[in-house]
Amino acid sequence: MAGILRLAKTSPFAFGFVYSGLKTSFCDLMVQKVVEKREEIDWRRNSAFAAFGFLYLGGVQYTLYVPIFARLFPNAASFAAKPISEKVRDLPGIRSLFAQVFLDQCVHHPLMYFPVFYMIKDAVTSDSPDPVRAVRQFGTNMKEDMIALWKVWVPSTFLNFAFMPMYLRIPWVASTSLIWTCILSTMRGGSDQVPSNEVIGPYADATSYELLMRTAMPPPSLNPAHAHVLVTVHGVDRPGMVAAASRAVFDAGGNLTTGKMIKLGGEFAVMMHVECEPAQLSQLRENLHAKKSTALAGCDVETRQVVVVNDGSPRPAYSAHVRLTGPDQPGLVMRLTELLAQHGLNVEHIQTEQHVPPRNASKPRLFSLCGIVSSQLEPDSRAIEDSIKQMRDELNVTCMIERDDGWLLRRGSSRA
Repeated sequence: MAGILRLAKTSPFAFGFVYSGLKTSFCDLMVQKVVEKREEIDWRRNSAFAAFGFLYLGGVQYTLYVPIFARLFPNAASFAAKPISEKVRDLPGIRSLFAQVFLDQCVHHPLMYFPVFYMIKDAVTSDSPDPVRAVRQFGTNMKEDMIALWKVWVPSTFLNFAFMPMYLRIPWVASTSLIWTCILSTMRGGSDQVPSNEVIGPYADATSYELLMRTAMPPPSLNPAHAHVLVTVHGVDRPGMVAAASRAVFDAGGNLTTGKMIKLGGEFAVMMHVECEPAQLSQLRENLHAKKSTALAGCDVETRQVVVVNDGSPRPAYSAHVRLTGPDQPGLVMRLTELLAQHGLNVEHIQTEQHVPPRNASKPRLFSLCGIVSSQLEPDSRAIEDSIKQMRDELNVTCMIERDDGWLLRRGSSRA
């Protein structure tokens, strides 16, 4: 420990630079593996945190806290070195202490720290970085970010400026940041965030969390050289229904690309997209409708050919994932889809789930929705943000729309 303190005193900038960068990277790795339990590390996300730790926490904050604050508050170092009995009688020193905390927490962090963090994260993780977009995202999250920040950093900053010598200011900040970086990584590490505990906590267990975090997949791209069939099967549930349907598809040379299969009470329903060579289409239908000796006997089976239309339309100018979670209630899908339609967004895919409370049946059920939307024109992002905020507040839900390039148009959660 003495060697570390000696290094911090003799080479404060280098020590703070290296310590801050490694610490920030380590905290994000810990959150990804321990808290989020990811099987694979998101190295682009970790690179964003490492870059922020080295460049800003180790570089910019050192410049701010040591040479700049030393000039603005020339008595800061001597005040920090005084014993407590002298500190309480040093009114100019106390005023200087409060002034340093105010500048750091109410000026530095909202005007520099968070905007730089969002811009670095966007530059490292996005395929099309946009600093203006990144700062706008901070504006959306500003209240939540600042409240979380002050809970950790206001008491820590008082201790730092009141007791730490200048060369230990950055190591103290980096040490406190071990906790804060874990919080920041959990809150803003990526777009695939677990909804806030105020909404989800009482309603879902670990299995439901996994379902909530499932990524909505885009609809399949239809090859015009193939025949495409929408297959629906419905009947009394019994073993072998899925096996019989998939065998019928396989024996006809068909390929099942997308499917949804679900048990509802004593009934079982299947919906799937199948592609095959045009010459195999009649065989595919014959296999599926030959029900007498298979597990599909007695089931309602419908096959509808899907016509591939290539009208030469350009790729959508805008494509995004949409997610909604909250206490189950009538009208959630209606309100969200009406909102999307009002802003010219076309629904390409939607999947919904209802989650039963794991232990307390008196708690409301949790509803989750994930989907994909697109538009030929660039939508008004600010108008979408305002509409989602209004819906969120009225329905007590969490909702977000995220561009494919990682732009989070809106993420918000109601406060009970």
